Amino acid sequence: MDSTSASSGARERQTPLTRWHLVAAAVLLAAAALVLHRLDAAEVCGANEAIEGVFVQQMVEHGVLLFPLENGSAPMYKPPLFHWTATALDRIGGVGRVDAFNLRLPSALYAVAGVALTIAFAWTPLGPQGAVLAGMVLAASYQYVSEGRVGRVDMTLTFFETLALMSCLWILPAARAEKSSEGDARAVAIRYLFALALGLGVMAKGPVAIILPLGAICVFLLRERRLAELGDLFTPGSLFVAIVTSLGWYVACAMGRHYGFLGRQLESENFGRFFGALGFMAPWYYLKPILLSSAPLSLIVPFAAAVALRRPTHSPNAGADEDRARFDARLFATFWLLTVIFFTVAAYKRRAYLLPLWPSSAFLVAWGAGALARRGRWGRAAQSGLVALCAALIAFNFVYLPRHEAAGCAGGSFREAAAQINRVVGSDEPLYLYGFGDDPAPLLFYLDRDAPRVEGKLGDAPPGYVLVPQSAWQDHESEALDLKPVLSVDAGGDKLLLLRRGGAIGMANRTSRMPQLSAFVHPERALRESKDPESFCEPKEEARRTE
Repeated sequence: MDSTSASSGARERQTPLTRWHLVAAAVLLAAAALVLHRLDAAEVCGANEAIEGVFVQQMVEHGVLLFPLENGSAPMYKPPLFHWTATALDRIGGVGRVDAFNLRLPSALYAVAGVALTIAFAWTPLGPQGAVLAGMVLAASYQYVSEGRVGRVDMTLTFFETLALMSCLWILPAARAEKSSEGDARAVAIRYLFALALGLGVMAKGPVAIILPLGAICVFLLRERRLAELGDLFTPGSLFVAIVTSLGWYVACAMGRHYGFLGRQLESENFGRFFGALGFMAPWYYLKPILLSSAPLSLIVPFAAAVALRRPTHSPNAGADEDRARFDARLFATFWLLTVIFFTVAAYKRRAYLLPLWPSSAFLVAWGAGALARRGRWGRAAQSGLVALCAALIAFNFVYLPRHEAAGCAGGSFREAAAQINRVVGSDEPLYLYGFGDDPAPLLFYLDRDAPRVEGKLGDAPPGYVLVPQSAWQDHESEALDLKPVLSVDAGGDKLLLLRRGGAIGMANRTSRMPQLSAFVHPERALRESKDPESFCEPKEEARRTE
């Protein structure tokens, strides 16, 4: 870089700083609009999201902060950081009940925070223009934004893995001469931030939050021939913070003898998934998500990562910021490649496992576009085209995502079905489930109550109410002659029957306000039920989102 270009670069960082800050704020507002716009357009109709919702209900509505159970028996699938965040937000807002919006709000806020973090980190190595472009790429990424609108733990993990990588790069400068001394207060504070990010990542989803960032850092430093600097990432105090933060909840499980939580968390959800306890997917499973999860941006990322991983050739015209940007890009590319390899080797696979790659990918794409722009007119045209593409994708996702989510919830409304059931079954009356093959978590979320499963024969169900799929009732009606259908509802495309065993508490008091029921399966039984003041009705159908 000659003196003229260097001075122009300095002027770019000084004179239009306020303008670039305003542009960066506009990108943040666009990201917030993307994840918050009609956030509750779709019901909580996916089983995985609904399970997290049930645990959040236990915390927010019943005060069970450490060891909540799904349906009174199943331990938490994931560590509780996402659920604690939701609970804290509800406490701050004075919200006492969990719905689709406040269940998804933590993911949305972590997504916006991830965009802000990416812009702030990229500001120095890429300059204001490159930082804003990195934020735009992240906000335009379909997978990133869509996962930010789902009430699950993946976006929480993404934020803290990103924070760990970026705080590591704040500790390790591109040039050895820039290295902060151990006594520097800012360097010590960043080390604590790095340790806290690793620990909170574990609290979001488990040991993978340490394995992948630290693994990528080790491989990166080894390749850079700077492995001896690994110890510089921690002080004794920050290492203690990382250990306590990451292990604290697990130790509480062990001390409280909640071994079911430990077994679910470590044996099943982490190591079991990796080694095949939950099934096997083909090694090429991730080929499509890598290339098409956020097309066309996702098509660019592998090429940017490959360019970053090439051995750099020293250029005498390269400035300090350019060297720093390439240094940072190499760590992000290492993290990208190691994560892809790790989950490709793992037996069980999900698209969302690649979500933490997107902030790193956004930096890589912005860095690659900046490198092209420095090569001449066509490179600058490509960079401008990328800006226009991101703007168009942001506008498209703003309109498309809420409609797509609402349309994805096929079949009858879980919310409406649960409301009808709760109008029949009093809060002090027992409700049981029988014959459900899939997890009925979406229905349990809207019922907002426990409904234990009945094992064995349907006729052995305790007194009260039993909810069964119509197909199960047809198969087992003959063994439960004293159970009488009192309600038929459609939930998620499945016909469900609410059965009553005589003597249910308070039934007579609600007879007058029960919905009218229509005849259902057997004509002769419908004739007998016509003498009862209760008959069957069909609820109004609404869309539900599929997982």
